Amino acid sequence: MKLPKTYNYLKKDIDKIESSLIDAIQADHPILREASTHLLKAGGKRIRPVFVLLSSQFGKIDIDQVIHVAVSLELIHMATLVHDDVIDDAELRRGQPTIKKQYGNRVAMYTGDYILARALETITKLENPELHKTLSEALVEVSLGEIEQIRDKFNFDQDVRNYFRRIKRKTALLIALSCKLGAMTSGLSQKEINKLYQYGHYIGMSYQIIDDILDFTSSSEELGKPAGNDLYQGNITLPVLFAMQDEQFNSLLRNTFETPNDVTKEQMDEIIQALKATDAIEKSYIVSERYLRKAFDALKGFPNSKAKITLEQIAKYIGKRKR
Repeated sequence: MKLPKTYNYLKKDIDKIESSLIDAIQADHPILREASTHLLKAGGKRIRPVFVLLSSQFGKIDIDQVIHVAVSLELIHMATLVHDDVIDDAELRRGQPTIKKQYGNRVAMYTGDYILARALETITKLENPELHKTLSEALVEVSLGEIEQIRDKFNFDQDVRNYFRRIKRKTALLIALSCKLGAMTSGLSQKEINKLYQYGHYIGMSYQIIDDILDFTSSSEELGKPAGNDLYQGNITLPVLFAMQDEQFNSLLRNTFETPNDVTKEQMDEIIQALKATDAIEKSYIVSERYLRKAFDALKGFPNSKAKITLEQIAKYIGKRKR
């Protein structure tokens, strides 16, 4: 089953969020408007807005508040993608040319800044100081994660703890925050809010690990970017860290990336095949599965509602997804 089918019953609210996203990125300047719209129309699962919606279902729903939160979080996510593409010098995202590729670094950076500003403007429509404080603290953590990713590029001596801290800030935090803020808008207890935050954190960790696995096991067509692209850009992910425990692979990797700018497609293909020959992929799936089990545990105690069942279905999908 495809992921959107699991929450198809939320389509009316998701359509409202999509419409609000389009409204939010409208700019007087044609280039900003065109670049922002290009990114929005490139697609995406809108998984963060979905988590906001689902988490709000456990309490008294205020759909206007939910939409404001969902739009703000998706815009923040979009802004980080634009900035990431500049940092990584990426030319493709979801199979489409990046804003950086189409308009250059300067326009891309200002577009990311503009989208982030619109996100912050959207969230001010909610008169909830605690919600604003929670979002602000999360943005600080996301920024730290971006800096750490830059610092750790091509650092083959980093450990697994570095990786987990980085993906927590890069991916898991915004998903956890989506669950937390959705719960906050519907007046849940602090215990329930914390449980949904934990669910989002574990789902986010598993989601990123699967992403990092697929970077080596999926085709370029499925990924919408070259296979092994994360490693080519210098991002050392969990499969690579596990594969480096194999002395032969470790030696091949370090020799190949001695001069990163000179690495060829043929050398990358050799690295990918060598990694697949180790047990790194299997080990990475095991870690992802552990996080998913923790996500299921975090939902215990909630009533067996449609929202809970959907959150469980999403967790199952993430563990089995191929793209």
